[in-house]
Amino acid sequence: MQTVLGSGGQIAEELTRELRRNFTDDIRLVSRNPRKVHEADQLVPADLMDAGATDKAVAGSDVVFLTVGLPMDSVMWEQRFPAMMANTIAACRKHGSKLVFFDNTYMYPQTSVPQTEDTAFEPAGRKAAVRAQIATALLAEMEAGTIEAVICRAPEFYGPGKTQSLTNSAVFNRIGQGKRPMVPLNAQTRRSLIWTPDASRAMALIGNTPDAFGQTWHLPIDPDRLTYREMIGLASQVTGRKIPYVTVPRWAFKAGGLLNPAVKEAEELLPRYRQDNIFDSAKFQTRFPRFRVTSYREGIAQILEEG
Repeated sequence: MQTVLGSGGQIAEELTRELRRNFTDDIRLVSRNPRKVHEADQLVPADLMDAGATDKAVAGSDVVFLTVGLPMDSVMWEQRFPAMMANTIAACRKHGSKLVFFDNTYMYPQTSVPQTEDTAFEPAGRKAAVRAQIATALLAEMEAGTIEAVICRAPEFYGPGKTQSLTNSAVFNRIGQGKRPMVPLNAQTRRSLIWTPDASRAMALIGNTPDAFGQTWHLPIDPDRLTYREMIGLASQVTGRKIPYVTVPRWAFKAGGLLNPAVKEAEELLPRYRQDNIFDSAKFQTRFPRFRVTSYREGIAQILEEG
């Protein structure tokens, strides 16, 4: 049995498809209101804030994938993520289940220095502090040998379907709607974006590779890191039309944050758009050389074709 905690989002759905495609037919989907991806999927409604419910959801699982996402709300993150991580660790420890944690890069320094699996945490902001806290908690359990686990870390998303990210909403979705894309802070800095189906496929592979456990892995990205200007140029080639864009300055985000809580919540992430963001996934690509990464050209074409 392989169990997905936090089913329903883009990452979890793609993960479920990949598990079924290549690894197992015995899949359990867990969330407050889980829905089947395949007819044979087992559904378990559970609130991961409830230790007892989490325990029951994990029971009988060989591998557990923790893929929970929450809205951009600092208070909610502080209240929920640490408790959900603690409950999941306790349940996996009790039932002898392996844990695969899908993580992000919020806790990394907001600089242009390349990010590797050994990069020290330097959280800036409340949400970054929460992510550092829960990753550190899991690392401590791994180092103590109380749980067999692995951390799969991904940079900002872009992708098809229900993929949610600043890049999708401000750039590619607007292009698909015939609107002018809005680039945060700087169109000339190099970005590290991960295609969401690639993230899910890679996580399924790691979770089913015994010698991958006990480590942190950066999930694979196209190593040809493009600027927003270059991405929009590719979109122009795909659509056959010139696409002008607007660069949104920091002061505009601050002003917007006074009226829109979602914009205010995004402010702590903005410094990473001011300079190059270099996420290094060489470790994964060396260990799994046959894994095919989706190129930016392929990904952008698919998003715009869907739109």
